[in-house]
Amino acid sequence: MNSQPATQKFPCSGCGADLEYHPGTTSLKCPYCGRLEAIAPTPQTVEERSFDAHAYQNQTRFAKLSTTALEVRCSDCGASFIFEPPHTAGKCPFCASNIVAQPTEASPTLEPEGLIPFKVSQKQARQQVQDWLKSRWFAPTELKQLAQQERLQGVYLPFWTYDAQTHSTYRGERGEHYYVTETYTETNAQGETETKTRQVQHTRWHSVSGRVSRFFDDVLVPGTQSIETHRLACLEPWELKQSLCAYNPSYLAGFEAQRSQVPVEDGLQIAKNIMSGTITSDVRWDIGGDEQRIHNISTTYSQITFKHLLLPVWITAYRYRQKRYQVMVNALTGKVHGDRPYSVWKIASTVGAVVAIALSIFLLFQIPWDNIRPPSRSPVPTQPQQ
Repeated sequence: MNSQPATQKFPCSGCGADLEYHPGTTSLKCPYCGRLEAIAPTPQTVEERSFDAHAYQNQTRFAKLSTTALEVRCSDCGASFIFEPPHTAGKCPFCASNIVAQPTEASPTLEPEGLIPFKVSQKQARQQVQDWLKSRWFAPTELKQLAQQERLQGVYLPFWTYDAQTHSTYRGERGEHYYVTETYTETNAQGETETKTRQVQHTRWHSVSGRVSRFFDDVLVPGTQSIETHRLACLEPWELKQSLCAYNPSYLAGFEAQRSQVPVEDGLQIAKNIMSGTITSDVRWDIGGDEQRIHNISTTYSQITFKHLLLPVWITAYRYRQKRYQVMVNALTGKVHGDRPYSVWKIASTVGAVVAIALSIFLLFQIPWDNIRPPSRSPVPTQPQQ
């Protein structure tokens, strides 16, 4: 733990206040006087770390994100996140609980290799959330007002990426379809027995074995457990090749960053599970035929590398009738994902209206219109001529 970056404070040269990263730019902005100061150019190449070397070396890559960083743990959901003074921890961005614990000096963590800076501003993210809420059917009316009151918080979430060369051997069976003409009888509508023929599919199986290889690049694994994995997947894609840059603490100014809750070793096992699905598809393709049976796949992994990344998310959590809901915005693309409550009253009203319309149409078609005749008109008596 001997590698610690210098104090990462970015004072405004105009008024002395702490600068914050200005989303969508390569500048820091003063929240008080509006002064912009350019961030020193950051290399676009992000270093891949050898997993084998990491497993056997001492922890020289462990460091604080900065010597001024503070860390706080939410007593409700257990999430830990790091922030820079003068930024304060008011509400937990993951569960909306008030932070009552006192911040402590941030412990060393595995230093990130890269990050994607915030591109979507808070104002843009709030508009995206409002548009998303407007498109939600059966949402309670007061939900939109409640969501407007909650503050969107910018958080860098931890992720791992893994590269690996894989070689897999397999044993299985290839199934090839063939058809046999069969004769059968059936009784027709007149009660007579008829003889017919039909083509029946059968499968002929052959034992097979073989080998497939594939190189996996940037298999993405979340390092946070504060948000369910399938919800994070809904924020993809992250466009790592186009948007990733080498880690620079300037991009963290004014934002929070969550400590990884998934060790790099555990992340690799998750990545291997993701890879196995693709490998299975490769094996099926290699077996060929009309159907495949796989009895065994044995995979070796080599040239394993990883990266520790920070990816940007705007997140808000709110409570509605004692239940917690999260809404997230991908701060690179603006894509929104979240969960929301449903208004029982709105659903019941809509169902009632649909039933009423359907019943009206049904009754309309039950009326014997052919038997209804307009009343005959009585002849108008003529006045006698004088």
